[in-house]
Amino acid sequence: MFIPLHDANSLKNIKLQYVTIGLIALNVIMFLVVNLGSDTFTGAAVYGLGYIPSVAFDHVDLSPELVIVPEKMTYITYAFLHGDIFHLGGNMLFLWVFGDNVEDALGHLRYLIFYLLCAAFGAFFHGIVAPESQAPLIGASGAIAGIVAAYLILHPRVKIWILAFGRIPLRIPAYITLALWIAFQFLMFLGGGEDQVSWACHVGGIIAGAVLVVILRRRAVPLLDKEIVTPKAVEVEQKSAVSPARAEPAPRWGRQ
Repeated sequence: MFIPLHDANSLKNIKLQYVTIGLIALNVIMFLVVNLGSDTFTGAAVYGLGYIPSVAFDHVDLSPELVIVPEKMTYITYAFLHGDIFHLGGNMLFLWVFGDNVEDALGHLRYLIFYLLCAAFGAFFHGIVAPESQAPLIGASGAIAGIVAAYLILHPRVKIWILAFGRIPLRIPAYITLALWIAFQFLMFLGGGEDQVSWACHVGGIIAGAVLVVILRRRAVPLLDKEIVTPKAVEVEQKSAVSPARAEPAPRWGRQ
């Protein structure tokens, strides 16, 4: 639909979005490690770290030689694997543009928890929809979908530079751009979009992000770009007490 480029939305509560930067770095490192190896190594990593619904729900057992982490950990590990450079690049671009402001609104630690929970719920929802699937789910899309939903709830009026249809530069408010993106995910999920994309994972991430941002945001951070107005104490002007006038003789007119 579109490629996000930039949002003019400065940080207010943190100096540097180092969790977002760290997540991008970790995804890139994992991509290089997994995809620059042999095909056998790559396939083993995908099956060992990817989320497989039929394994997670104990319908089938993964071959012992493919087990890398406990199966419950794959609700998280799958989100750090990507199929190709375009898959990685698209997710990391969304994370770079929108993640910093969500991190700013939540704080570093709660943002990391938010990211991982969105990824986990995206995988879980994917598994609920296709519990018998033996195909590994990989990619950060569930977590990224959660970030998009959170950004929309936090900053709907911020204008974003995008490339519409991959080539037309436009500056559009988030409530248009991101709302259309979210609507598209639901439309593809309900309409049974292409098999290579888990629209259920996207929808699960969106739902998780929309709920968690309300719970985990800083207390002073408003939703929907609304300012939180703290009533100011009424300043009472303290006037000095009026001292009683001294008694003075009544003026006498004329001569005495």
